[in-house]
Amino acid sequence: MNESKLKSSVIFRMFLVAALTLLLLIPTIFVESLISERSSRRDSATLEVSQSWGGAQTLIGPILSIPFKEFSKDEKGIVSFAIRYAHFLPNTVLIKGSLKPEIRYRGIYEVALYSSQFVIDGQFSSLDLNKLRIDPENVLWDDVFITFGITDLKGVRDTINLQWNAVRYPSEPGVLSDDILVAGVTFKPRIEKTQGLYAFSFPLSLNGSSEIRFVPMGEVTEVILDSPWGNPSFIGSFLPHTRNITDDDFHAEWKILNLNRNFPQAWIGNRYKVVESSFGTSLYLPVDQYQKTERSVKYALLFIALTFVSFFLSEIIAKTAFHPIQYTLVGFALILFYVLLLSLSEHIGFNLAFLIGSICIVFLITVYTFWMSANRKITLVIFLVLAALYSFLFVTLQLQDYALLLGSVGLFVVLFIVMYLTRKIDWFSINRSQSI
Repeated sequence: MNESKLKSSVIFRMFLVAALTLLLLIPTIFVESLISERSSRRDSATLEVSQSWGGAQTLIGPILSIPFKEFSKDEKGIVSFAIRYAHFLPNTVLIKGSLKPEIRYRGIYEVALYSSQFVIDGQFSSLDLNKLRIDPENVLWDDVFITFGITDLKGVRDTINLQWNAVRYPSEPGVLSDDILVAGVTFKPRIEKTQGLYAFSFPLSLNGSSEIRFVPMGEVTEVILDSPWGNPSFIGSFLPHTRNITDDDFHAEWKILNLNRNFPQAWIGNRYKVVESSFGTSLYLPVDQYQKTERSVKYALLFIALTFVSFFLSEIIAKTAFHPIQYTLVGFALILFYVLLLSLSEHIGFNLAFLIGSICIVFLITVYTFWMSANRKITLVIFLVLAALYSFLFVTLQLQDYALLLGSVGLFVVLFIVMYLTRKIDWFSINRSQSI
């Protein structure tokens, strides 16, 4: 199509602008890929630091395991036996602890670490072997052990000694049965054949990163946690029944009953996956620039479309014309904003990066509009449209819970303005006779 036809056909230019809008979504895909790559690098940096310090920790136990012989007879009548384990959970578990968080850096990335101090105590009631149909004569009483699960043993900072009634027992690394746990420490207290009550207590000094979880192993499990960290995010199957959060610290308490979980107080073998009932808190870093930048990219189509609509209406009202190449350059400038936002936010924070990036892009497109049109009114309109768009996006990103509501109201207002400004335009007349 020749230049005259391109300039005179409003319908053709409209479809051409729409096609350019859709084509410009291709570079936004590359921007999203870049955000994902930078986020993966951040995760890798977090993992590198955690591998040396201690990863996200989950505390499970204590669990009293009793090995016993299970006899069987084959087709020839030969009797043999296998060693199996009966697992008993405590009546009560009380975990009192504190987290001391700190921020470490790997390059430009922040990693939330913590050191913790816990005191874990409670009691086991009498062991009812008959409930599991175990003959006491088949029990290997000298091999009874207690395990306490710790996800990442690199985080253990001090020796762990179990106070079992009035006797102290040292811990051994690892677990003797993988029925329930894959990592932790083992104690070998003396268990009497006669039924009795066993009280236990032990301290735990532990390093970790990002989060701490607990599994409710007691008939009644209570966890009391304090930390000088003002941005906790409570996670897992249970929320604290009491919590107090300030800008500088938090206090949280959980109380979980055995009725709240999906496994009993005693069983044989690996029948249950107890970790599915874990709960706890993560040390939430309040500014995640990658998540916010990724959310802002989702508005790229809206930005490009509304900016192009503003240019197109300026053409119609002011009877001027912009070349598709000029539209394309403006679109590239809009996409460049997200690259600026991503790169700047890694160093100066999201809000300041958004301010600097939006100012740069608004200035660039405004100046370019004046160069194209030499019309101050068009330039002012484009400036006001861009300023309103970026202000709208910033507010929407801050009000995450109301983003959909604000977005729908914003689109309604935009559509109303477009319909109002074009109410007197005779589109048939323009397409038939306009020659700009």
